[in-house]
Amino acid sequence: MKKRPTPPTDPHELPEDDRALFQASVGPVKPVVHDRVEPALPRPPARAKFRERDEQDVLRDMLSDGFEPGDFATGDLETGEELWYARRGLQHRTLKRLRRGQFALQAECDLHGLTVVEARQALSTFLQNCLARGHACVRIIHGKGHGSHQRIPILKGKVGGWLRQRDEVLAFCSARPVDGGTGAVYVLLKKGG
Repeated sequence: MKKRPTPPTDPHELPEDDRALFQASVGPVKPVVHDRVEPALPRPPARAKFRERDEQDVLRDMLSDGFEPGDFATGDLETGEELWYARRGLQHRTLKRLRRGQFALQAECDLHGLTVVEARQALSTFLQNCLARGHACVRIIHGKGHGSHQRIPILKGKVGGWLRQRDEVLAFCSARPVDGGTGAVYVLLKKGG
């Protein structure tokens, strides 16, 4: 009867019989020498770190309690003919959606041809009706002033001031060209006024 070989104490070590059999089967071995260099890790794509940091700073400032766009006293920002306003605390994403016209317009008020006094009364009545109906986004057409004296848009500035004074107005901005451009504004209202 053959004697069984004793198992090695190290589980990774082969018994002497198996080691001899492997070496006889494989033959003599030499370490492989090569002159290749291991490939380096791929470089990350270039990023505009300063621009990203500036954008983050602007976003953080816009979402902070102390920020109001444009003139800090009025919360207005006019860029050329464009007009927009946002109350403190309004999310930047919401204002961006409003400026892109991504809210469904639920009502419209056209102030063309009205005097300043008539326009203010019409706007006040319109906003009260919108609140009563639960409208969230409306359009107010103030015109571009082409029919006024010296072709200056008088109602545009007045409407911007009146809307800023209304507690139910969260934001407004000039409409997209298809909806009147700088001759109209989208207005975002609080739910329930």
